[in-house]
Amino acid sequence: MLVDVRDNNVDQALRILKKKMQREGLFREMRARRAYEKPSEKRAREKSEAIRRSRKLARKQAQREGLLSVRKKKAVASSR
Repeated sequence: MLVDVRDNNVDQALRILKKKMQREGLFREMRARRAYEKPSEKRAREKSEAIRRSRKLARKQAQREGLLSVRKKKAVASSR
């Protein structure tokens, strides 16, 4: 993973790096590897993740078909 630092702006580069790591799932993997996970806990976690994925897929499908309204993101007014 590579992040360019532009104009000595390390804070912005760190933010970009954290965002990339979050997208790749590295934080979740680090948390999982921190301690041993019992097989029963692993099954429960995987099952809940599968349920979450299927709900998300169903929600997106319903939005595409027009059964659910699409929530608009709030516009953030910057103070710059």
